[in-house]
Amino acid sequence: MHRSIATVSLSGTLRQKLEAIAAAGFDGFELFENDFIQFNGDAAELGRIAADLGLSVDLYQPFRDFEGMPEPLFRRSLERAERKFDLMQAMGASLMLCCSNTSPLTVDDPALAAAQLHALAERAARRGLRVGFEALAWGRATSRYGQAWDIVRRADHPQLGLILDSFHTLSLKDDPAGIADIPGQKIFFLQMADAPLMAMDVLQWARHHRSFPGQGDFDMVNFLAQTLRAGYTGPLSLEIFNDLFRETPNRRTVVDAMRSLLYLESQVRERMADAPPPGVTLFGPPPRPVLDGIAFIEFAVDEAAAQSLGALLGQMGFGRIGRHRSKAVTLYRQGGIHFIVNAEPASFARERFDAHGVSVCALGLRTPAPEAAAARAAAMHSKRHHSPTGPGEATVPAIVVPGGNLVHFVDSALGEHGLYAADFDLEDADQDGAGLQAIDHVALGLAVDQLDTWVLFSRAVLGLEPGESLELADPFGLIRSRGVANAERTVRLVLNVSLSQRTRTAQAVRASGGGAVHHIALRCEDIFETVARLRANGVRFVPISGNYHDDLATRIELDAGLVARMRAAGVLFDRSPAGDYLHIYTESFEKNGLFFEVVQRVASYDAYGAVNAPARMASQAQQPPSPQTDPATGDTP
Repeated sequence: MHRSIATVSLSGTLRQKLEAIAAAGFDGFELFENDFIQFNGDAAELGRIAADLGLSVDLYQPFRDFEGMPEPLFRRSLERAERKFDLMQAMGASLMLCCSNTSPLTVDDPALAAAQLHALAERAARRGLRVGFEALAWGRATSRYGQAWDIVRRADHPQLGLILDSFHTLSLKDDPAGIADIPGQKIFFLQMADAPLMAMDVLQWARHHRSFPGQGDFDMVNFLAQTLRAGYTGPLSLEIFNDLFRETPNRRTVVDAMRSLLYLESQVRERMADAPPPGVTLFGPPPRPVLDGIAFIEFAVDEAAAQSLGALLGQMGFGRIGRHRSKAVTLYRQGGIHFIVNAEPASFARERFDAHGVSVCALGLRTPAPEAAAARAAAMHSKRHHSPTGPGEATVPAIVVPGGNLVHFVDSALGEHGLYAADFDLEDADQDGAGLQAIDHVALGLAVDQLDTWVLFSRAVLGLEPGESLELADPFGLIRSRGVANAERTVRLVLNVSLSQRTRTAQAVRASGGGAVHHIALRCEDIFETVARLRANGVRFVPISGNYHDDLATRIELDAGLVARMRAAGVLFDRSPAGDYLHIYTESFEKNGLFFEVVQRVASYDAYGAVNAPARMASQAQQPPSPQTDPATGDTP
């Protein structure tokens, strides 16, 4: 399909926007009138810039408050339209968007609206131009696509057609099924915009909270499928009003924009596989990866931090089971958990350490088709990453994720330890474990403008689906949290953003340069036994107020003995209709905020204990400053 995007969707000057649009591979753009008004050049120059960039000017918009007006205002608007037509011809735009009237002077008379739009289309036709009529969700008399189509049909002019916008339809909960009955040649343009479900005035919702397809909650696939069933073969465009997008560097935003369209096309291609739409070719990437679990987590350290982190892992029951044959990299294991501690100088990991301190720099995800997973990621505009390898060492496909870390796709056929045999000198570990068995989930702290990016990346590239979006109370602000996971729940990520600059999450995000893993949750079978072993080994946990357990007993019907055990161990508790969740958090490692969570899932509990996050964050905020003990030596600086 011909892919387009409205200039209002991006930050920057008009030239900067167009350069970013072209760099992302779009075919054309919608020119938002305010961008042209503020452009330091004329229409002909804009047309030359677009042509030099290989872009078409697909739409000039918006032309407001036209139809259904008293005669004097109607005549004045016709002259206003002529001046817009002058500009369109000079820049090479052939289609103008006329949105439904919001003026209090408009008359609710479909016949009058049709007659006036016919007159406008007749003037456009004299210049070889076309007019598209769009129903705004807050239009005074016309707010639904069915009303707009009725007016276009009555006007009966070949140069007048319908413009559809998914937001205007879906925000009103209007059924898009009727779109399939509209003649495709009378749909002149299609604008796609997703959005989170929100209880607010539709105009404010539209002006500030739209998002790219795949980032919100609307059924975008059905909307596009219905439009294609009508026989539409025109541009597929994005028109996104979003405050964060107006702040975010446009080169990053356009990557999300293109990824969203490619992902949407691929979904519709799957949905319509039995009856492909005629006249259009939908994007068909390699299939979504099947993920079998998290193979490893890799930490970026230097030599000193490698010692400190290694000592902490030893306290947690991890055994050092291997050293890399050609690099300063150490492998730790407990149960099915593998941690890689990378202190190799002049490496990607060292670059991450130099920039952010001790941090997670890579995840390994198991999949039966690693090359196909990496190929899908590249098709969805993720960058491939190639790490240097020594003779006989394994080559593992890798990609760069939003924020700059890596995801490696590990062949499931290698088994639990097969990957490491190729690269490490393995040794038997006699370390007594603490009962930690698997990586339950990985939690990321993100900048506010990265949350939607990660939701889309998780869906389009990794094949994960998002859960409910929650807001959690921190002593210094609010945290927005959203989990993403595969259907089998073998890979779970939790995406957290701070809505305040004072929270610990915000501090960790600033330290990480915009987004990084801030804690790792490790699963066990008996949390009380595991915590007892960890405490005996010197692992320190975030203390929980006794008030929490007093309140817990009033909120949930629990055995008094269990509550007493949780109080003594410092364990938190959550319950859902599907099961229970017991968990506890370690203190942060060094000064970067990275910490661990120990969890036990009972029955089919499928959440992350978010209700208890405020207890953890409040406790961390109330801890007095204390010198950091080095677990390797017991010394304090």
